[in-house]
Amino acid sequence: MNQIELTATAFELGIDTRITLAAAGLLFILALVLGVWKYQQISTSPDATAHVYVDIAHRASLLYSFATLLLAVFTELSAWPTAVNLAADIVILIFFLAAIVSYIVHGLLRDTTNQFDGQTSNPGTHISMIALIIGEVGGFLVLFTGFLACQF
Repeated sequence: MNQIELTATAFELGIDTRITLAAAGLLFILALVLGVWKYQQISTSPDATAHVYVDIAHRASLLYSFATLLLAVFTELSAWPTAVNLAADIVILIFFLAAIVSYIVHGLLRDTTNQFDGQTSNPGTHISMIALIIGEVGGFLVLFTGFLACQF
């Protein structure tokens, strides 16, 4: 075994981290594709702008892809079992993806420029936001406390 092979096996990432990194890559690819859609709208619009939710979907995908890299770091450095870390990651990622999908839908339908205004908002929007807050904050707290338990 040469030095490169030895180094690669010495630092093998856990499956929870590898899955989270793969999700980061997929979110980044989605962001790039959404950037093409945004550009298409900008280039064909009389005022050189994309629909607000196309813009939001693009930016959210970019931000969530990098946030997912951060999740992968905390996952890899966590003291908790793989299943616990992966469950926390999946909860967060489901909410990241659900948000992006809702932005894409609003961008396709062009039905609103503010999903929280009185005319387009509904009780389901607020319930889903509460679930999102609990899922994302709670999921990250699992990973962060795992990091603290392992590293301190």
